[in-house]
Amino acid sequence: MIPRLKFAHLPTPIESLPRLSQALGGPRLLVKRDDQTGLAFGGNKTRKLEFLVADAQSQGAQTLITAGAAQSNHCRQTAAAAARFGFKCILVLTGDAPAQVSGNLLLDHLCGAEIIWTEKSQREAMLQQTFDQAEGQGYKPYLVPYGGSSPTGAMGYVFAMEELLQQNPCKGSDPSALPQGRPSQGFPDWIIFASSSGGTQAGLALGARIFGYKGKVLGISIDEPQRALQEHVAKLASETSERLGERMDFPADEILVNADYNAAGYGVLTDAEREAIRLFARTEGLLLDPVYTGRAAAGMIDLIRKGFFKKDETILFLHTGGGPALFAEKYNRFIGNRRD
Repeated sequence: MIPRLKFAHLPTPIESLPRLSQALGGPRLLVKRDDQTGLAFGGNKTRKLEFLVADAQSQGAQTLITAGAAQSNHCRQTAAAAARFGFKCILVLTGDAPAQVSGNLLLDHLCGAEIIWTEKSQREAMLQQTFDQAEGQGYKPYLVPYGGSSPTGAMGYVFAMEELLQQNPCKGSDPSALPQGRPSQGFPDWIIFASSSGGTQAGLALGARIFGYKGKVLGISIDEPQRALQEHVAKLASETSERLGERMDFPADEILVNADYNAAGYGVLTDAEREAIRLFARTEGLLLDPVYTGRAAAGMIDLIRKGFFKKDETILFLHTGGGPALFAEKYNRFIGNRRD
């Protein structure tokens, strides 16, 4: 039995996006609300932490240590999980401490995390130094991998795929029936989401193979080149499979990645992300974040406009959360000088 603590609010709902679909004039759009997993405003890392925190407990750990950017959703959810289960939490964040604390960073502090600041080039060295120091002080540390993306963490999205198939994406707020002749395990036709550290995509790829999903799983790369992300996800999916029994090997070419939208760099807000965030908000009242879901949605919107998808296909956008990062942004970064 794989250790797991069940604290996420599951199953997360699947909702139809009719006004966004109409605005884009493209295929039918659905969203799976993994922004509603419940842990300190939720997000995809909560599914991974169910397995990671359980693993930490099984090893007798007392401290969770992880790393990320100043507005890391992963760090925010790790800090919350640590608070909930009685762990000390240390976060190694890149950059300099800001004059004003906001967004995810504010929530890190509220959850009682200790923050250590470092340069990005020194992050791995500082992470190891922090771990060694905590160990030397008797804090029994457990290193939560970057993004929660390890074979242990990726298990969260293996079972997310099972959940999705059991839900039947036609249920929930969307009353329409399954398209005629469309087998349930091949519906929706596409699952699209933000992919970066690889754990979400690796879990979905493995879950698709185990539970027989026949559609396509497409990760929009946030910061990695296409081939590098394909190879990383394939390796991680293969390693994760060993946790469930016999190893399954995943060739890199089997992992679908689009890296056309990350040229600006990690966390750099472009007009494409701004438009995507506004469009989701103004057609569906659905809030995206400026780093992950904003970029993934921008990529999906562009692909729809280019005719990449068939008109009769159904796309499920996996909303991986990140909303608190919006509150670290300035008004004019999204709206300019408009006040409407």
